[in-house]
This record gives sequence, C-alpha cells and structure tokens, in this order.
Amino acid sequence: MKRSPRIIAVVPAAGVGSRMQADRPKQYLSLAGKTIIEHTLEALIRHPAIDRVVVALSPGDPYFPTLPVAQANWLTIVDGGNERADSVLSALKQLPDDCWAMVHDAARPCVSHADIDKLLGVIDQRDVAGGILATPVRDTMKRAVSQSHTISHTESRDDLWHALTPQLFPAALLREAVTSSLSQGHPVTDEASAMEMAGFKVALIDANPANIKITRPADMPLAGFYLERLAKEDQDTVCE
Repeated sequence: MKRSPRIIAVVPAAGVGSRMQADRPKQYLSLAGKTIIEHTLEALIRHPAIDRVVVALSPGDPYFPTLPVAQANWLTIVDGGNERADSVLSALKQLPDDCWAMVHDAARPCVSHADIDKLLGVIDQRDVAGGILATPVRDTMKRAVSQSHTISHTESRDDLWHALTPQLFPAALLREAVTSSLSQGHPVTDEASAMEMAGFKVALIDANPANIKITRPADMPLAGFYLERLAKEDQDTVCE
C-alpha cells in the first residue's frame, strides 16, 4: 500500500495588519467568539490529513501566549521575520525534508475541508510540483497610471486567477525555492511565486470564493457569515 506523505501546515502570523486600523494585529481581533487566528489554526488541525501546525509569530508577541490554543500539543511556534517570506522560511526550517508544507494565511479563517481535500490531490499529480487554491478573475480588471487613481487601460481577465491559500508543496523544494528567491532579491509574494521562479509548474485548484482574507474592517461581518455557514455544514455532516 502506498503511504501518504506527512502534511504539516505553516501559518505566517508575524504581520501587523495596518489596514485594519485596530489596536492589535488583525489576527487577534475577535470574530464569532474567538480570535481570527484561533479559527484558522483549528480549521487546519481538524482536517484529518494535517499532522501538526507550525506558526511563525513576531518575536515577543504579547497576544498569542494568552490564547488557549497556544498550549496545544499539535502546535510548534517559531520566530517570524519582517516579511511574509521570512516567516514562512523560518517555519520551513523546522520541517522534515520528506513532508509536504501546506502554507496558509493566518487571516483566512474560512477555509473549507472540501477545498483542502481538492488541494491534496496535487500530491498524486506527476506533472506539477504542487498547487494552490485560487479563483478565476470575474471582474473587469483596470491597470492604473503609476501612483495615480486614474485608469491607464483595461487588462484582459482571460486566464487570470486570484491566488488564495493554502498552497501545498514538498517542504524541501519549497525551502530551497524561497531561499533562492530571497538571496537573489526577488519578491516572494506567495509560495507559488518562489516555486515559479525556480522553474517548477504549479497547479491552480478552483476554490470556494468564501475563503476570503480579512484585510479591512468591512471583511469582518462577511467572514463571520461564512464561518457560521461552515459550522452548520460541519454539524450537518456529523448528523448524517
């Protein structure tokens, strides 16, 4: 019988989320009775394929140690860096070479297990090195004049996708790709960008658009609505 690879989730959570205009980093804002990061971490570890979670925090973070989840035996905490890629790399250094890293944003608490199941399917695809959750661009896309709020031109939305997370790759390959990109001064906006620059092919997995990233105050009520829907779906599944 073929043995499934070990899956370890990586959550970079050292950012400050300045666009939320809050008194603390956005991952520590309360949503539906818990902090955003608690919803995110618990959603990941509840998936049966995920073995443990490594979270990268800002050194001296005063908020995370106060959360009940901080004591979980399935959690590893590492120091994050100034940029997302630095935090991801710090976490990747804790992972064994033979596992797969599933990197997920701390501010995406509405990820569904159905989407994670679809993403895990890339492990058996030999023509790609990994994959990401994504959604096709549906709106008309405008390119702005540099440093201006005026339109330069309309971009074709054909073959354009919004990159989401989780993003799933073999840990050793991803660690090498991120290290190489950073050493060459290339911007690493997500894990797929590092893999692309290293020459790997990455699969796009059509995902539920409810998997939103909370970045502005207006996102909070929408995320709360989606969390309520996910909780109801989980309850209905248990009752079947």
